Amino acid sequence: MPISYGRQSISWRDIVAVVRAMRSPYLTQGPSVQAFESAFARMVGAPYAVAVNNATAALHLAMLALGVSAKDEVITSPITFLSSANCARMVGATVRLADIDPHTACIDPDALLNQLTPATKVIIPVHFAGNPCDMDRIHRIAAQHGIAVVEDASHALGSTYRGVPIGGLAGTNMTVFSFHPVKPITTGEGGMITTHSASLYRQLCQLRSHGIERDPAHMTQSDGPWYYEMHRLGHNYRLTDIQSELGLSQLRQWPRFLARRQAIVARYRQALQSDDRFTLLTPTPDSSSGHHLLPILCDWQRLGMTKKACFEHFKANGIHLQVHYIPLHMQPYYQQLGINPCQKAADYYHAAISLPVYVGLSNREVDRVIALLKGLSS
Repeated sequence: MPISYGRQSISWRDIVAVVRAMRSPYLTQGPSVQAFESAFARMVGAPYAVAVNNATAALHLAMLALGVSAKDEVITSPITFLSSANCARMVGATVRLADIDPHTACIDPDALLNQLTPATKVIIPVHFAGNPCDMDRIHRIAAQHGIAVVEDASHALGSTYRGVPIGGLAGTNMTVFSFHPVKPITTGEGGMITTHSASLYRQLCQLRSHGIERDPAHMTQSDGPWYYEMHRLGHNYRLTDIQSELGLSQLRQWPRFLARRQAIVARYRQALQSDDRFTLLTPTPDSSSGHHLLPILCDWQRLGMTKKACFEHFKANGIHLQVHYIPLHMQPYYQQLGINPCQKAADYYHAAISLPVYVGLSNREVDRVIALLKGLSS
């Protein structure tokens, strides 16, 4: 089987969990969803968690819950998947980009300050590859200017910042996670939003299910146990019980998953740290990464080849690399909107490739990747 940059890890216990859900009375809107939310909230140290059908939906709901609209601006990183910016466009807001710190590929707080305007309503820092952003500075900037913070932690399950799990930082309004198959745990497709705010939690629960309210304490009246009210325009962004049972099973295995990712990254780092043709990103101080990705920067001139040639060489040897990401300001949609360019992000993109990192990757396969890298020469 070819080696890909990422892949899910599904065990028999996961299969048993899914089958159990399929044999239960509830395939959706049942008790497994709440159980998954509770387990996830405990894991990251947040009072509330809301499960949804993917992380893009989670980001969209976060914008809706914060009341972001066409008069507002949202700032995010140029090195991220499209959803980090698209969620703002979904509610009509303007997107501005704050360039990256080239050492971490995370959003640079100084660049963030330069992009602030009176219309800035939300900052979406992206914990790229699992490496946390400088959240102390981001929280200070947000507090000083009355701006909300929504962390895009799609890469950052298992990451910590100053000893606090990502997803549990008190200075953040909401944190969003992804359970896509290449992410640290999977529910097939899925996402989670964590928050410390009871008010945001209630809004998110409404918004993910058509804007419906079923709690009599928050309804205008109640005709009986069947009664519900639609209080706002919402969406069907629910996660199923089948997916939630898979998520619960994956959470139980998470310590083993994280240990294996740490071991793989340590093996790469040990092999590549003395080869100055390659540069590894710098970990954020007082933090730890869940190691969703391992991007490295390549000196193509010294290697005597292009990025495209490197990809083709690896593919011919059964290894599929990836690039994370094409900077947002290079996308035609955002170019048409006149979004601001980010030179450091462009430089990063030119040099970056992502190496394979997933739980099922063996040491022998890691060593194959390393051997091919070290064998590249002019």
